[in-house]
Amino acid sequence: MRGEDAGRRRVIGLGAALAAAGVWPASAVAAAAISASNGRTRIEVPLDAGTAWRLSAATNPPRLVLDLPGMAWRGPARSAGAGLVSEARRAGNALVLLLAAPVAAPVIGARGGNLVIELFPGPAAGFARLADGRALAAAPPPPRTLPLVVLDPGHGGRDPGAVGAGGTQEKRITLSAALEVKRRLEAGGRCRVLLTRGRDVFVPLADRIGLARRREAALFLSLHADSAPGARGASVYTLSETASDALSAALARRENEADRAGGLRLPSVSPDVERILLSLMRQETRAGSDRLARLAVSSLRGEVPLLPNTHRRAGFVVLKAPDVPAALVEMGFLSHPADEAALNRPAHRARLAAALAGAVEGFLLARARSSLAAAGPGRGGGGTPWG
Repeated sequence: MRGEDAGRRRVIGLGAALAAAGVWPASAVAAAAISASNGRTRIEVPLDAGTAWRLSAATNPPRLVLDLPGMAWRGPARSAGAGLVSEARRAGNALVLLLAAPVAAPVIGARGGNLVIELFPGPAAGFARLADGRALAAAPPPPRTLPLVVLDPGHGGRDPGAVGAGGTQEKRITLSAALEVKRRLEAGGRCRVLLTRGRDVFVPLADRIGLARRREAALFLSLHADSAPGARGASVYTLSETASDALSAALARRENEADRAGGLRLPSVSPDVERILLSLMRQETRAGSDRLARLAVSSLRGEVPLLPNTHRRAGFVVLKAPDVPAALVEMGFLSHPADEAALNRPAHRARLAAALAGAVEGFLLARARSSLAAAGPGRGGGGTPWG
């Protein structure tokens, strides 16, 4: 490996999780698992709590180097890679990932006790900048292969939504919260994020749905802070033509200014087959919406007050896209003084945003695992050659 050390090498990620005693545990790490699918390559390394790590980019040859100070690697000295990684090699306390193609800045996270490094294709010039440190000052834009999440801040422009006793406008609370969720999701690097409105403008309900459908979004999350006498706490809604309760029905009636979902692009088939295809599509979409809602409720629980029977159902227009899983979150009710006060506090909105971002990431992770399982073994995608 000495010939490789002659190339440029720069640190691009650090994990500073020291053990309680102030030293790194001297133990062994199992070999990394490398998989590829849909242009993405994932490296998963099982790490105990308290393990420090460092990820570097280097050239001559192009590679990533994962250092684990004080640790040793088990397994073979060399192993086959997948996708954007041509080969993995052990080198002392480091794992060297030789690259088969240029990569963008790695997306680094932790899941289920594993360090997870995700790689996406990128230009050769961009990787060279990454290796010499010039690309570290700012995060690169998310790769187009990442799933798209559409966040929908309710109301806007001439439609302020609910107005609290203290004068708080729903449209301002929802936009502030959506921008914070967007910031957190983009920092996580697992998805692209698009807002139905990024400023105080009026957007018709059909246009909000249409945006998500045109962009083939992975999910649609609408944020609100409505008014309902006596109600307090966050709640999550998914689509049902029959409302689960009177409160849900009233909220849906208030929000629904129009019901103008655009037409689906279905194949040219008989009306009977078209009805079957549409029914199957709606079933799959509603199952995804329910998963998103359950994750949102689970993430919100313990972070903010919740409305009893937190997951509810109603016929909100913004949830009616037949091909995009969707949920509507009432972050609280501006008609309740305690909720209005809480929603005006940045710390409370930050907790809401963190919980919702966590739910979205959980949904996307489950979606990716399902897609990988459906693809079956040996069907991972590859990268493009070096230019």
